[in-house]
Amino acid sequence: MKALVNLYSRFAAAASVLQSPFLLVIRLYWGWQLVQTGWGKLHGIPKITEFFASLNIPFPGFNAHFVAGLEFFGGILLIVGLGTRLVGLLMAINMFVAYWTADHEALTAIFSDPGKFYVADPFTFLFASVIVLIFGAGLFSLDALIERRSSKPLPE
Repeated sequence: MKALVNLYSRFAAAASVLQSPFLLVIRLYWGWQLVQTGWGKLHGIPKITEFFASLNIPFPGFNAHFVAGLEFFGGILLIVGLGTRLVGLLMAINMFVAYWTADHEALTAIFSDPGKFYVADPFTFLFASVIVLIFGAGLFSLDALIERRSSKPLPE
């Protein structure tokens, strides 16, 4: 049994090495997707405002600008790994609102018909947002660089 525990411990340590590269791939891919989505929204604010109004989202003009900016600038921040957990939280909230307003049927079917939930447009953005919210940016990020620099003792 001890050999099995030792083998599993070595396997877990080896798999843990993949955490930061995995988080980097998530941040780069989904950050870029968010940049593109936000850019499109920034260049189509009247259309987005109209769509938000049709969903009865309060202050549709303000929210169209806010969401477009969040997706564009949040995507850039994800790519460089700065403020990643905050961006993850804001994007997760944004995706829950998207589910609630635009894909409500998919949201309510999460247990009765999970397929509807995970094929809805917000799912992958929500999933990536929750991953970076929970796990952070990883070692290959400005967040990690700032943390390393701030933990070093200052020269006297």
